[in-house]
Amino acid sequence: MDQQLAEAYCFLRNVEHAIQGYDDRQSQDLPKDELGRRRIAHILGFANWTEFQQHLNTQRDLVHQQFSAVIATPDEQKNDAQQQGLADWRLFWHHLTGPGGDPQGLLEKLLFPEPENTLKLLRDHLLSAPAVMAMAAVSRERFADLVPRLLQRVAEAENPYQTLTRIIPLLVATARRSAYLLLLIENPEALDQLVVLTEASPWIAQQLAHHPALLDELLNPATLYRVPPKEDLTQDLRQQVLRIDPDDLEQQMEALRYFRSAHALRVAACEVTGKLPLMKVSDYLTELAEVILAYVLQLTWLQMVQRHGYPDGEVHQEPNFIIVAYGKLGGIELAHGSDLDLVFLHGADPMGTTKPQSSEQRSLENTTFYARLGQKIIHILNTQTPSGQLYEVDMRLRPSGNSGMLVTSLTAFEKYQFESAWTWEHQALVRARAIAGRPELMAQFGKLRHRILAQQRDQAKLQRDVVEMRQKMRSQLGSNKKQLAEGMFNLKQDAGGIVDIEFMVQYAVLAWSHSDPSLLEYTDNIRILGCLAASGQLSAQEVNQLIEAYKAFRSLGHRLALQQQPGIVAGDQVESERRIVTQIWRRLLDSGATLETDDP
Repeated sequence: MDQQLAEAYCFLRNVEHAIQGYDDRQSQDLPKDELGRRRIAHILGFANWTEFQQHLNTQRDLVHQQFSAVIATPDEQKNDAQQQGLADWRLFWHHLTGPGGDPQGLLEKLLFPEPENTLKLLRDHLLSAPAVMAMAAVSRERFADLVPRLLQRVAEAENPYQTLTRIIPLLVATARRSAYLLLLIENPEALDQLVVLTEASPWIAQQLAHHPALLDELLNPATLYRVPPKEDLTQDLRQQVLRIDPDDLEQQMEALRYFRSAHALRVAACEVTGKLPLMKVSDYLTELAEVILAYVLQLTWLQMVQRHGYPDGEVHQEPNFIIVAYGKLGGIELAHGSDLDLVFLHGADPMGTTKPQSSEQRSLENTTFYARLGQKIIHILNTQTPSGQLYEVDMRLRPSGNSGMLVTSLTAFEKYQFESAWTWEHQALVRARAIAGRPELMAQFGKLRHRILAQQRDQAKLQRDVVEMRQKMRSQLGSNKKQLAEGMFNLKQDAGGIVDIEFMVQYAVLAWSHSDPSLLEYTDNIRILGCLAASGQLSAQEVNQLIEAYKAFRSLGHRLALQQQPGIVAGDQVESERRIVTQIWRRLLDSGATLETDDP
């Protein structure tokens, strides 16, 4: 060690002499300009400033370690142990990026798993990345400071190699954005959160790599691991768009995408760390979508009335228009990456027109006005921008599906539902609810939904329709025979899974709500099941079994989504839940048109 200290002393004195000789004055400050740095590196025999900086850091760490060993307090010794670890990783990085040395030997000494594969990963996917190779001097210096710090933390993960694999795309994405590199260098807590969350979920790692601006969300764990109420979400969105011109659609769309990504990251962080249960995760993701849709509707409404005036000349803050949510959004069960099943309805006179208030506005028929309003909403949600897509929108549940009008009047919707809709369309309506638009029209839709669903039906035909639609879905979307032979189970589509529970709930509402209106109060499966138990239509035991199975399936699905895995598990993992669901299905819906099942 004495020899190493002597060499460090000589090196640091030579650096001091080089600085004073270059600057021709008494100074110990390294130059900050690019030319001065290149001259210092050249004087001291280094190929470039980065190589010199790495060697300087190594020598400084060595001196600091020995100094602290002599005079440090216990707390300082702990910090010094961390500093020594960082010095070792800096030495590794110096050997990896410079000539000579034995980086693999250092990795083995540092007990990093899979050293050979790790070196290949760093060389092939990080150092060889065009963005890394083209870094400017400032970015390269910060990169060389950050990566050893990051490797030190990654080495403490449960699976360091896997975690490093997930983080490298983010490093590549930020290589030429020195502000993000500096953020992680200056905020150790953010660096810790990055490793924790990336280790827990490749989905989170991918989101951060695609949207490096989200690194700001890691700065404060108090907000990262807290999900605000819906009112605060609305206020937060207003604050973010406050300074953006409403007519600047590009910036509006980018702000909306950042808002959604930031809050989706928060809820994912809460979920993977166990700070938020499944039902709260879905509630929050649903509320997030509702806040965004309400804002998008208002934004597009203002743009349309500025150009064409108000439909029928009625000046209102809200459009005579509503967004109806179906599927997971309607059922308050959104998951990470869920698309939005939407239907657009208006309450204006189909034969009326807008009334321009100036010569610059052009009149439109009401139906055309609202059709364009719907198109604008979909454009804002669906369009791929540099920040990605806000939401994928599915409009196939509107009357007549893809062949129908994009926006339908409430009157036409009512006529279609009573005269032309299939049973499966009424099943879908069980989970439908109006989530944005004029309150009066939303209330009208709610009453109409009740009247449609509460019709008294032919029980035998209803059973037949439900079972046949379920069989059709399963044959198209369930596991293929090879998967079944391997004992795999599709959580959503296979017999005894999520869709079976959903279909039983929908059947129960259509079959019994004419005599039990309580079944029409809610749109989510859990609370409808609770109503079925309260009314005695299903036994409390059956309802509890279905609720527990439903939660188990959805919880597994959420975890798999965050691991970027399909919703398929080994059948024996959920054997008891599958058996219970299948037994209740047979009791409830076995009427001669029996669903084919594969008994667990």
